Amino acid sequence: MNENDTNRLSRLTAILTQLQTKRLLTATSLAEKFSVNVRTIYRDIRALEQAGVPILTEEGKGYTLMEGYKIPPVMFSESQANALILAEQLVLKNKDTSFVKDYTEAIDKIKAVLRQPEKDKANLLADRTRFEQNINRERNSNNISQLQNALTNFRLIKVKYKNEQNKSSDRVLEPFALISTNENWLLIAWCRLRKAFRYFRLDRIARLEILSENFKPHKMTLQEYFDKYY
Repeated sequence: MNENDTNRLSRLTAILTQLQTKRLLTATSLAEKFSVNVRTIYRDIRALEQAGVPILTEEGKGYTLMEGYKIPPVMFSESQANALILAEQLVLKNKDTSFVKDYTEAIDKIKAVLRQPEKDKANLLADRTRFEQNINRERNSNNISQLQNALTNFRLIKVKYKNEQNKSSDRVLEPFALISTNENWLLIAWCRLRKAFRYFRLDRIARLEILSENFKPHKMTLQEYFDKYY
């Protein structure tokens, strides 16, 4: 096997992993990721199809795998998968590019074994989380896992929240994103009392309850939120 064959085999395996990781992939995005032209990706997709991989083409959108194709049993609970996504945000702050690359590829493989609903939740959580280093390593909240679950399942939460004057109020919130600053974890959520997006410090949440009612997802990314409101 020559070097070109080896490179192609490696690329085909990586494309299959990518297809298992994400719902939709375009030929253009794959070409950019593997530094080849789009025609090469077309040939790779045909090769995978000829090998029996059930790749579906959504006209004008991209490629996706038939649901359930050779996906191993899930070895992680939803909370464990969420914890790994959170760890990914921390790793992305690392200054060593090789370490970041290796961990990102490992996370892709982990996402690949998840079923599509859990995969969508993992990708949503990755998009809706920002992490800054906690220099003092203080632990001042204990409900991130519950909030991650509410965020990815679009469940309303009810909290008893203390403001800066230590006054408590009951709020019903639609969780949108989690952000870590150098000092505190913050929840961005639509507050039904104030009828607006608000920041809530996790260390000021005295009580948290996940309600059975779902809310309509907010159709924007975290970056789009920042662009719109700041």
